Amino acid sequence: MTERQAISRIVIVGGGSAGWMSAAALANAVGPRVQIDLIESEAIGTVGVGEATIPPIRTFNQRLGIDEATFIRETQGSYKLGIEFVDWQRIGHSYFHPFGQYGAEFDWVPFYQYWMREKLAGNIDSDIQDHCMAWAAAKSGKFEPPMRDPRNIRSRHDYAYHFDATRYARFLRGYAEARGVTRHEGRIETVEQDPENGFITSVATGDGRSFDGDLFLDCSGFYGLLIEGTLEAGYENWAHWLPMDRAVAVPSEPNGPTLSYTKSTAHRAGWQWRIPLQHRTGNGHVYCSAYETAENAEQTLLDNLDGAPLAEPKHLRFVTGMRKQTWSKNCVAIGLSAGFMEPLESTSLHMIQYGIMRLLAMLPDADMSPLLAQEYNALTRAEYERIRDFLILHYHATERDDSEFWNYVRTMSIPDQLAYKIDHFKRHGLIVSDERELFNNPSWIAVYTGQGIWPERAPVLSELRGEVPVAERLKQVRSAIDEAAAAMPSHDEYLQHILNAS
Repeated sequence: MTERQAISRIVIVGGGSAGWMSAAALANAVGPRVQIDLIESEAIGTVGVGEATIPPIRTFNQRLGIDEATFIRETQGSYKLGIEFVDWQRIGHSYFHPFGQYGAEFDWVPFYQYWMREKLAGNIDSDIQDHCMAWAAAKSGKFEPPMRDPRNIRSRHDYAYHFDATRYARFLRGYAEARGVTRHEGRIETVEQDPENGFITSVATGDGRSFDGDLFLDCSGFYGLLIEGTLEAGYENWAHWLPMDRAVAVPSEPNGPTLSYTKSTAHRAGWQWRIPLQHRTGNGHVYCSAYETAENAEQTLLDNLDGAPLAEPKHLRFVTGMRKQTWSKNCVAIGLSAGFMEPLESTSLHMIQYGIMRLLAMLPDADMSPLLAQEYNALTRAEYERIRDFLILHYHATERDDSEFWNYVRTMSIPDQLAYKIDHFKRHGLIVSDERELFNNPSWIAVYTGQGIWPERAPVLSELRGEVPVAERLKQVRSAIDEAAAAMPSHDEYLQHILNAS
C-alpha cells in the first residue's frame, strides 16, 4: 500500500461568513493536526450574504457544538418558520412557504394528495397552508421548537433563524481562533503557482508576508481572487433565467412584535425582503437593472419600510450563476466566489455550509486526487442547478402582466428538468424529486399552489380510496393545529426566555 502524505497547512483567503464558517468547521474537524491560516482585510469589508436562513443551519451549528441560546444572543437572532410571499402570483395575493410538513398523516396516501383531491372536487375551500403548523404559529406571532413525539401535531414544523451575519462571522472568528486558527490582516497582492502543474503554492500580502499551503480556500467574494483571478475556472451565467442583477439594502428600526417569518413582497421589476432581528429589521430590494433604475429601486424600498431607516442605502451588483469548476487544482471556492443565488429562498449561507461539509467529506491528501475534485464539482453543480430551478419557478409561475419584467419571466423558456417537474404536477399532481433535493415536497407544493399551478386531477390512489373520511380528517387536523398554536408562547416571549437562559 502506498503511504499517503496528509496535508499540513490550509490557507483561507477572505473572511466574512464564508471564511469564518470554513475556518470554524475545519478547526473543529481537524483540530491542531493541520495549520489553518485565514487572511482578510478590514479595508475590503464584506458583502453580508444574508441574514435569513433555512433549517440546515441548525445542523451546522450543532456539529460545531454551538449552544442555541448563545448563538441567538451573540447574533441578535430571531426564529424563522418560513417565508410569506406577497404579490407573487398576482397583486393582492399571498401564500406561505413553511418549514416542516403539512397536516398529519392519517392513511397511506400523503396528506397533501388527499387535500388536493378534496380541493379539486370543490369539497373544501381551505388552502394547503391552513393545514400547516408552521403557518398557524407564524400568522399568530407564536413560536416554540417542534416536539420530538411524531404523534403530536406540534412536531410537524421546523425552523431556522434570522440573524446578523456580521455578528455571526465575528462569533465564529472567536470560535475558530480559540481552536488554533491564525488570522492575518492584509490584502493579497500576489499568488504563486507551481510552474509544472499550476497548483497554487503560496499567496503574499502587500507588505511582503508569504503564506504557503497545501490546500487553498477562496472565500474572497464575487471576484474569486484565486479560483478565477488565478486559475481562471470560468463562470456560467444564468441571468437569462434569473435576470435579477442588482440589490439595494437598508436596515430599519423594529416596529411592533418580532415576526417569526421572512416576508418577500414582489414589486414592478423585483422583490423586497423583510427580515426581523432583535435590534433592527433587515430590508432589501432585489431587482433587474434592465427594467428598473437604481434610483427607482431605492425609492421603492424606502417607501415600503415599516420603520425609520438606520443607515444610508447600500447598492450591490451581482450575476446569478456559478463557477464552471468550484474545485480547481488545490483550490476550493466557498460562498460567493463559487457562485451566487439571489436570496429569494434564503440559500446564501446554506451554499457556504454545503460547500464546507462536502469538502470535509472529501478532504484530500497532499496528492490532491483529481477524482475528489471531479466528484465535488459534480455534486456542487447538481445542488446549484436544483436550487436554481426552484428559484426560477417563483418567477415563471405567475399571472402578473403589469410590467415588462413580469411579462419576460412569465413567458421565458425554462430548464428542461424544471419543465418536466411542472408537467408531472400539472398532469398527475405528483412531486418529482429525489432524496438529494434541498427543497422537498412541502416546498414545491407551497410554490406550485401558491403561484397558481394546479393539477388536472389528484393522484390516482387518493381518488380510489373513497372510503376514507378525508373531509372529517382535514377538519380535525385544522382544529388540532389551531389549538396547538394558541397554546404556544409569542415569538418575543420565547426569545426572551432563550436570552434569559443564556
